[in-house]
Amino acid sequence: MRAHMKIKTRHESSRYLYAITGAVEHPVCGDIGIDGAAVYAVSQGPVAAVVSDITEKRIRPERKNLVAHHAVVKRLMEDTTILPVAFGTIADSPKAVREILKENSDAFVEQLDRVRGKVEMGLRVAWDVPNIFEYIVNRHPELAALRDSVLGKQRGPSQEDKIELGRLFDRLLSQDRERHTEAVVEVLAPHCVDIKQNQPREEREVMHLACLVDRDVQKGFEDGVFEAAKLFDNHFAFDFNGPWAPHHFVDVALEV
Repeated sequence: MRAHMKIKTRHESSRYLYAITGAVEHPVCGDIGIDGAAVYAVSQGPVAAVVSDITEKRIRPERKNLVAHHAVVKRLMEDTTILPVAFGTIADSPKAVREILKENSDAFVEQLDRVRGKVEMGLRVAWDVPNIFEYIVNRHPELAALRDSVLGKQRGPSQEDKIELGRLFDRLLSQDRERHTEAVVEVLAPHCVDIKQNQPREEREVMHLACLVDRDVQKGFEDGVFEAAKLFDNHFAFDFNGPWAPHHFVDVALEV
């Protein structure tokens, strides 16, 4: 008996989504999609989805797939304004893609207008010190006094003592972060369309900013970073990066 295997045609295959753009912009990327697939646009009204064909219903966040996804997004940014779509977003068919575009058309157009001609720049500032606890203690007499009091007890610090010390450390750390962030944002604000503050990822991180910047004035943003850095001593490390697609300034939460 001969087995029959059905091969999925391009029309039947699913579509992997990279970004949303204007329908008239017609981005061309070539065969740089997931698994080397051709990247093209599916239009519906005033907007389009940049996609490639894919046979899987789910895709693993392996390095090769992540690299391909971000390569497409980066390539698109060179020529057009985009709303980046989260990695791993797959629609069942071209019809499903057009339904997504139709249902979200107004929101997509509004967001595209907002970020047109703009890029995202990132700024991280961290305390460049060997021991963040000792650094904060040395700058806050009340924390130093509590530390000495707790450690100086003959019976040794209790659990309550440690909790109280930890709470004061966290509060003062947060206050320092807020104060330093306000100082940096004040300097950067004239160079940015918008600034969003993200939660620090680790204890030494002072701030993690996402900045929406006009593409043509990136140099002004960089100058602003250097200007802000002059407000701080050598215990702080400034690191800016970009340009990126405006991930932190758009909302493309798609149900597929």
